[in-house]
Amino acid sequence: MPQQTAPRNPPQQPRVGLFVTCLVDLMRPSVGFAAAKLLQDAGCHVEVPAQTCCGQPAFNSGDRATAADLARAMIRAFSHLDYVVAPSGSCAGMVRRHYPELFADDPDLRGKANAFAEKTWELTSFLVDVMGVSDVNASFDGVATYHDSCAGLREMGVQAQPRKLLGSVRGLKLVEMEGSDVCCGFGGTFAVKYGEISNAIVSEKAARISESGAPMVLAGDLGCLMNMAGKLSRQNSATAVRHVAEVLAGMDDLPPIAAPAAPATGKPGAA
Repeated sequence: MPQQTAPRNPPQQPRVGLFVTCLVDLMRPSVGFAAAKLLQDAGCHVEVPAQTCCGQPAFNSGDRATAADLARAMIRAFSHLDYVVAPSGSCAGMVRRHYPELFADDPDLRGKANAFAEKTWELTSFLVDVMGVSDVNASFDGVATYHDSCAGLREMGVQAQPRKLLGSVRGLKLVEMEGSDVCCGFGGTFAVKYGEISNAIVSEKAARISESGAPMVLAGDLGCLMNMAGKLSRQNSATAVRHVAEVLAGMDDLPPIAAPAAPATGKPGAA
């Protein structure tokens, strides 16, 4: 699998642009707040520029023109920052692996696209490989298993890093499921185009999660997490599903993904 090369002399307090991602922004904003906390705790100056989609859905659907337009907007938005960090191996992989491809024949943008790709990292990889974090100073009393997302693993080389950080969480026991590196069946637009195949794949993943005996599954990509959570919910499974950033940041007070929201407290109409 490809592995990013960490810079030899990173700034002591790097300016990091948090690339929130569409799914985190719309479906699970707590992941973005958790990522920001982890980056700040690591000594980074964190900024969240106005941003849009990275262009991956358009790119994967063959609409290279729209993908390139979105990529240009991303490059402009984060141009002044030392690094771009995303709590998603999928979106980071789009930038890292495919932005250079989009502009390979554009002499004006090729260099900028390559430089932008080089400074883009997945969250746990950045914390471990660039910032040298080995202890996140968090606690979680429970057992979890971990799913390796396809893009994070195969495009960004993310596998050992989240496990290293989870190993520092006090009270957490991590157990490996069989086939942790096997696809969950999401694949972005794949799950829409090939629903029956996607369902068969996620059914296998749900079975592996259950066989692990862990009451919670973690991963670093919200698309994968939503897909697994949806299947487990339809199976009436009690397995909790969370983004790894929430546990690492100690921000696990919200209900798990796809779980019913906690009932509101206080009297109706109270100020």
